[in-house]
Formats: sequence, C-alpha cells, structure tokens
Amino acid sequence: MMLSRLSSAGRSLSATLGVLLMAMALVSVRGEEKARAPNIVYFLVDDMGYADCGFNGGADIRTPEIDRLASAGTVLTSFYVQPLCSPTRAALLTGRYPTRTGVYHVVTPKGGWGLPLAEQTLADALGEAGYTTAICGKWHLGEFQPEYRPNRRGFQHQYGALLGNLDYFTHQRDGKLDWYRDNRPLEEEGYTTDLIAQESVRLIRAQPAGKPLFLYVAFNGIHTPYQVPDSYAEPYKHLPKPRRTVAGMLAAVDAAIGRVVAALDERGLRENTLIIFSSDNGGANPGKATMNTPLRGGKGGLYEGGVRVAAFAVWADKIPAGRTSNEPLHVVDWFPTLLKLAGVSKTPTQDLDGCDIWPVLAQGAKSPHADLLLPGVVPNAKALRQGDWKLIVQQSGRVELYNLAADLAEKQDLASAQPERVKAMRARLDDLTKDAVPPGGPLPGDEKE
Repeated sequence: MMLSRLSSAGRSLSATLGVLLMAMALVSVRGEEKARAPNIVYFLVDDMGYADCGFNGGADIRTPEIDRLASAGTVLTSFYVQPLCSPTRAALLTGRYPTRTGVYHVVTPKGGWGLPLAEQTLADALGEAGYTTAICGKWHLGEFQPEYRPNRRGFQHQYGALLGNLDYFTHQRDGKLDWYRDNRPLEEEGYTTDLIAQESVRLIRAQPAGKPLFLYVAFNGIHTPYQVPDSYAEPYKHLPKPRRTVAGMLAAVDAAIGRVVAALDERGLRENTLIIFSSDNGGANPGKATMNTPLRGGKGGLYEGGVRVAAFAVWADKIPAGRTSNEPLHVVDWFPTLLKLAGVSKTPTQDLDGCDIWPVLAQGAKSPHADLLLPGVVPNAKALRQGDWKLIVQQSGRVELYNLAADLAEKQDLASAQPERVKAMRARLDDLTKDAVPPGGPLPGDEKE
C-alpha cells in the first residue's frame, strides 16, 4: 500500500515537473520569437538620381557596395517618394501623405514649424515594441523647439544634422553649427558622410544581443553644397563639374554603406536584418549633377524624375535575391509593413495611407494600391497613378495624362485624346485630396532642400 502511494506521488510529481518544463520551454520559445524580430536598417540618400547607381543603370559612377547589396535582394523599379526632402521623411516616419501631415515642402531654419507633434512616428512604435531606435544623419522635420527634435519623436539615439544643406567639413549652415549628438551641439572634425558611417558602426557594435535595432541612416550626401575629399573625387577627374564632385560624393556614400553592412556581418546580425535603400527624391540638377535617365524632370517636380527613385530591399532568405519588382509602391508603405514584421499588433494612433507590401517583397504579389497619390510641394499641385496611367495637375492648373507602360519618359501628353479617363481620374484625385490639410508652415523662398 505504501509503495502504491509513493508510486502515485512520484507520478504526480513527474507530471507537475513536466508541466513546468513545458511552460518554461514555451516561455523560452516566445522569448526567441521576440528576439527574432528583424533588425531594420534604412539607408536614405539625399538627392540621388534614378540612374546614378550601377544597379539601376548608372555607368559613370562606381557603386560596388550598393550594387552588391542590391543584387542580394529585390530592386524596386517603381518606388515613389515625395518631390522634396522633408515631405519624404515625414511620409516615411508616419505612413501618411502630406495631405494629412501638412509637410508638403521643406522645413527651413527658424521656420517655426515641423512634423506635427500629434503624429506618431515609426520610431515611436518600434521603440514601444522593444527596439533600439537611432537616427544617424539628416533629420529635417523641425528643430525650432526641443519637442520637434528626434529624441522627442521616438529616437533613443540621435546623431547628425537637424536641418541640412550644411557644409560637409565645418558642419555649419548659414554660419551656425548644425551637428548634434542626442540634441547637444557637437564640434568634431571629419567629412559628414564618413562620420555618419562611423556612428552607425558604433551603434551596431554596441547593440545588446537579442534586442532588435531600428537604424535610420539618413545621409546628407549627395545634397548641395557639392563637397568631397580629393581621395573620393580623384577617380572621376575626367568628368565635368558638378558631375565630377557628385560622383565622388556618391562614392563616399557607397563606401559608408559598405562599412555599415560590414559591421552587421561582424556582429552576426546580417541574417536577421531587413535593409532598405532609397533616395529621398529625384535627382537634383539632372543631366549635370545627377542622372535620372530614362525619367523626365527631377527634384521638386511631379514628373517621374522627381518622385520615382532608385530603391531596393534585402533580407536573407526572406526577400528573393536577384529579383526586380515593377509594382507601384510608396514610401508611406514602410510604416505598416515594418510594424507587421516587428510583431506590433497595436493599432497606430493615426489613419495610415501606406499598405502592407510584404507580399510584394516576399512573394512577388501585385501592388496593394489601386491608386497612388502624389502630392506636390504646394497643395494644388498633385498627381495620381492608377495602374499604368498617371494624371498630373500642375500648380498652374494644367492637366496632363501619360501612359507609363508605353511612355516612361512622359513625352506624349494624352489628356486631349483621353477626355473620359482624365475626367474619371481627376474626380478620384479630387476626392482623395478634398480633406487635405494646409501647409504646416509658410512656403519657403527656396523649395530645393
């Protein structure tokens, strides 16, 4: 009888231990799943042309690091942004068009405005999900009050310029220092592109094991002023200026990206890191400083050369390598897509314009967009893409229509030949913008930041 009771007690203890072990194993698995939330590195190049890099048709500038990275992922040939710096950055960090945020144009010094404080940023959401969040480079979404600066907009670490258009060597804009670390002015020597890479590498090396990282690397290169160390420009002395200088500047960005990716490899983080690359708008001064071939126009305008940019996404074994997608996508799409990949189930505090594009990236699915809205730098200038068709309403009121499948260079305006299509698309465009908010700040005299 005693032996029977002991045996029964032993079975009960064994069962209890089994349940405890299973619970511990479940906790461990859940912990590992949380740790597997991807690291996210977004490389944003300033004012780069559609055809400046080799992977997207460039021939006169060597970009081996960028090209090697592009070949490891999927190139996005119809990736859209806003025509200028600040609007694209606002769209990326909020998942919302300028018609909702009011950031249609650039934020200038002492402008007294910035990305509205009510907007939840991507850094806010990822930080709440357990990510380390850091920005290295150009902010350009407001600096006139501390509340508008990166450290108060979800970024735990900040390094670089709060505005932009600064001297690459003195780090000054208009005679004043525009270089900070965590909101404190920072006087140091060095070429900004190299320094941004150096800080990015430092953060990667310091990242705690098992904790996901969101690293937003926003180069001020290749924006004006056109400045570059001789070592980067020397291989391009055969090119005329300003192309010669811009070539050296992009070569410096290429080398910087190589250093950051190498740091990911050194830490063993590359396999679980989603790397995104794009320009913030079309190339500035196309044909002389940058190359937007075969697109029409450039920075500041609504033709493809102003809003369609070179871009790709890389994630080992998750995004197919060596593939090209021509599906129309927009920078606003990264907000919901990245939150999904990070395992964030909480609904954003604002309505989003972006769509989850993970099926496009991972499975080659069609774009989730029936319409792509392309607001201009002023509220009454706007464009709409529907399938292969693109309608543009210029600030003057002129309406243009192009078939991008047959006419990527937008040479043949079909508005007069397609009145019914123009009518339908114009009605849709007006509907999408009927509740557009006004610009958040006064229109600057110079909209080419």
